[in-house]
Amino acid sequence: MVSFQDQELVDWAEFDTVREQLGANFARILRYFSEDGIKSVETIEQAMRDKVSVALIVPAHTLKGESLQFGARPLSALAEKIEMTARHLVEIQQTPEELVPEAARLRPMFEATMASLEKATNPLVQRRGAAAEPEVANQKFGRL
Repeated sequence: MVSFQDQELVDWAEFDTVREQLGANFARILRYFSEDGIKSVETIEQAMRDKVSVALIVPAHTLKGESLQFGARPLSALAEKIEMTARHLVEIQQTPEELVPEAARLRPMFEATMASLEKATNPLVQRRGAAAEPEVANQKFGRL
């Protein structure tokens, strides 16, 4: 099984398209995604502790849609699995114990995804990376 650390967390082509479409609103909407995501993850974790399947549906649905908007497909797929399984569990009147593995992966995947998005959008990180590259390039070519 591939862990989320071994897969691409963000489809960067989708991310760039959304960034371009949102323009000046991009940073604000990304911040909302981060804030909503934290709340959704916390709500899902609490629902798992309380063993209440119905309480998983809305936060998982929210996280699914918002993460997909930013190209975070693995996070969206995990949230969708939680949402759809929780819907089924509600229908059959079961508690969500079978979702423990997915719920346990949710926070680390959300945090890793947000770290990737932050790295891609933080101008200070981008500048540091760009500033470091010429030194490496000069060292490589300085020896020729």
